[in-house]
Amino acid sequence: MAFSGALTLTDLNDFITPSQACIKPVEQIISKTEEKQPGSASNEIRIDHNGSYYEVNGATLIGGSTTPGKKLEQAQISLNDCLACSGCITSAESVLITLQSHNEVLSFLSSNATADVASRKVPVISIAPQSLASLAASVSSPSSAPITPQQMLHRLRAFCKEVLGFDHVFDTTFARHVALREHVREFIERQEESRLKDQAVKNEGGTALPMLASACPGWICYAEKAHPEMLPFIARTQSPQQVMGTLVKHWMGEKWGKQPNEIYHVSVMPCYDKKLEASRADFYNEAYSTRDVDCVITTGEMQLLAQEKGWDLSSPVPEEDTLQPSLTTSSKLVSDVSLPELMVHSGSSSGGYLQSIIEHIQSTSSTPLSLSVKQIRNADYEEFVLRREAEPAAEGKIVFKGAKCYGFRNLQNVVRKVGKETGVRVAMGAAGKLKGQAAVLKRGRRGQEISEKGYDYIEVMACPGGCVNGGGQVKPPTNFGAVEDAEGYSRKWEESGVSLEDNSGPLAAKWGNKEWTKRVENVYWHDLPTPPASPTSENHHMTNSGEKEDAGYDSEIRNEIVMMADRLLIDVTDELYRSGSQHNLFRTNYRAVESEVVGLTVKW
Repeated sequence: MAFSGALTLTDLNDFITPSQACIKPVEQIISKTEEKQPGSASNEIRIDHNGSYYEVNGATLIGGSTTPGKKLEQAQISLNDCLACSGCITSAESVLITLQSHNEVLSFLSSNATADVASRKVPVISIAPQSLASLAASVSSPSSAPITPQQMLHRLRAFCKEVLGFDHVFDTTFARHVALREHVREFIERQEESRLKDQAVKNEGGTALPMLASACPGWICYAEKAHPEMLPFIARTQSPQQVMGTLVKHWMGEKWGKQPNEIYHVSVMPCYDKKLEASRADFYNEAYSTRDVDCVITTGEMQLLAQEKGWDLSSPVPEEDTLQPSLTTSSKLVSDVSLPELMVHSGSSSGGYLQSIIEHIQSTSSTPLSLSVKQIRNADYEEFVLRREAEPAAEGKIVFKGAKCYGFRNLQNVVRKVGKETGVRVAMGAAGKLKGQAAVLKRGRRGQEISEKGYDYIEVMACPGGCVNGGGQVKPPTNFGAVEDAEGYSRKWEESGVSLEDNSGPLAAKWGNKEWTKRVENVYWHDLPTPPASPTSENHHMTNSGEKEDAGYDSEIRNEIVMMADRLLIDVTDELYRSGSQHNLFRTNYRAVESEVVGLTVKW
């Protein structure tokens, strides 16, 4: 079977559990046969010099027959065979799958270009801003001005249209804006349910706090198969990728006069697990036999596409610095500029989910609130606390407590903490739920026990450093950065079985370079009209570049774009509801996956 050329064997030290279960044997289709007679010889499976498997009869072999036997078909691995073992759930997220690669995209585009008009599909591609930042960082030269995500978007748009044959090219920032708005709405709903529970209105089957972010498919897959007791806490809001799938296949498709199965939607993402997300059954339209996102390719695969086609991403294209034209929501034709382009958001480069909730609470509070940030273990695990400013900081009432948690090492600590705070036994599934609510206690000034507020919200990402450091991003040069990985741990690559002797080979680039991640992060925020404020421990209103935020013309443009996007969101929602779309438009569901494999019984 053919895998993506962007997949490389890199850091193998971040495995969660033994991976014996992730072995799929040769598939055998058992047909109805006559009952074996006592004393008959058993069959054997032999492999010839070409690697083909044959089932041969032991009795025949004894007789010296050269009959090759019955040839067995080799099993194919699909996304549904994923067991969430260490072979996939690692910090590198190297998910080995078929039918989700740049070769598949090329194959479709080639056949679609020669198809008759009636059967030709509309090819659409949407690109994540983290992927734009990674590609821009990879082609930027230290001796020249850095390339911005806006410039990279224009270059990719020209490449995808002129060379590959896509009809429409979008970025996913408007879809992220929709996801953030829906995320805040869901948090408000859960907050109200939590308040009713405190008033003894029980709802065992309902939602719960803390709410855990749902945008990272690596985290979702891990929770479903390793920590099903966490599923009630995970937000139901779809990720920006799947929101974009809904917009393309349903809203835009209706404007183009196309059915969902007449559109081929490709997304470019910084993470291999996004391929798993696109293949979930919840995102498959049974009526039209199509997925919201037909194929997902990583940032590295997009770079391979450009290289194979001889397109130089470091070369400028005409009007790549031109600002986006005015957005008109009343237009009946959806073009590449009819959605807000590269929209600004506050918070982290992984989407700003935590910050969007903090800003909502601050804007709707009747009293001023102060924000404090505390680093728990490292920069990937921080706590954010909102208190009423009218009260002393030490005694002020906590209004909101959230956390940012990136990387599996931090993630497992947070899972244990949430389980302790909510009274749920970790890794015990639904049967592990305890009676009542478990409170976390601490000592007050006079020694009395007081209840410590648990988390209200946690922004969870599987990759250390967040989405800009996704496993599918463009890898840094071998001579770039320090010897520590993104979680602060030193790596001895040769001892891990990774050869770095050939600097030109694919193994020359390793995942987890903090300096490279920092460069991609800087590119991510580079060309925003005004880099949005991110919370700091000093509670200053600072930009991501470390400068005081200018509340002038650029801020007015940013606010105008946000208001324009909100108006467009209202129009989109109304049109989708009128067209008969489902009630929970941008929501999804999760389900626990019970493993049938016991590690101690696996035979090698």
